Amino acid sequence: MTPLTQEQITAYKAKMPATVEQEPMAKHTSFRVGGSARLYVVVHSSSTLLEAVEAALAVGIPFYLYGGGSNLLVSDDGFEGVIIQTAHRGIEVKDTNVSAEAGAITAMVARTSVEAGLTGFEWAIGVPGTIGGALYGNAGCYGGEMKDAVESVDAFNLETKEHVRLTNADCQFGYRNSLFKNKPYLILGCQLALKVSPDAAASKARLEEIMGKRKDSQPLGQSSAGCVFKNVEFSDPKELEILSRSVEVPEAMKASGKISAGWLIDQAGLLGKTIGEVSVSKKHGNFFVNAGQARAQDILALISLVKMKVRDDLGIELQEEVQYVGF
Repeated sequence: MTPLTQEQITAYKAKMPATVEQEPMAKHTSFRVGGSARLYVVVHSSSTLLEAVEAALAVGIPFYLYGGGSNLLVSDDGFEGVIIQTAHRGIEVKDTNVSAEAGAITAMVARTSVEAGLTGFEWAIGVPGTIGGALYGNAGCYGGEMKDAVESVDAFNLETKEHVRLTNADCQFGYRNSLFKNKPYLILGCQLALKVSPDAAASKARLEEIMGKRKDSQPLGQSSAGCVFKNVEFSDPKELEILSRSVEVPEAMKASGKISAGWLIDQAGLLGKTIGEVSVSKKHGNFFVNAGQARAQDILALISLVKMKVRDDLGIELQEEVQYVGF
């Protein structure tokens, strides 16, 4: 990336005085790797978020928004622009609707909804990061996805300079995909449409059950970015037939038409595979773990190796779920 000029840096900091320089991104991502953001600012409201982005556009500085840093891989060279962290975390419950700002922690929104006697968002206790990121990638786990709960999303259109409220259909949610990956919108927050729980105790028990499953099946407490790859969807039964010639596919996966990326990585014999100080977790094949001093280049190399081995052995082309910054 083209280095920022001192004039650009001075102009941006004049507009956003809370901006710091050369912020190590390894401190802010769950992978604990990556170089420094040339400029870095934390915003605590939607209005300040817009100011930060508009300042970057005015000065001609590249910008990148993130919330919790749970699915980011930042280059060892860092990011030659401004990285903006969304830290506006408001959550409000009214009747069966839950409003959450983009920086709200997704798991906290799930817990708040259950404590308010609502059901329909318990699954999200297993989603790391913030609501903004969850909306951006239509996050999902344990049988739920954002598209199942979202009524509307508040956003700012960078092209028209308009605040908009998008319906669920407007958001074009797909598997780990949404309108926001393809169009210039800033996510400001959302409204979830939930239901009154007929059994509040059962909803709370569901939270504990999901957290227990995560602890048992994922390398929690270690430096990772959650799932590195998307699970594989099959729309054509013939594709499943071809895969079944190489390995015995579990019936549950056949029925769902979705194959776990972690399972595929396991079938390719890659659990524990290591490059430098990053390894494929032995607990869950779709998690890569930083042993302490891993570099982004090591992680990239391991991603490439895993994709190649799964493709060559099983004929499946894995697609990354992790987001790249600064490459």
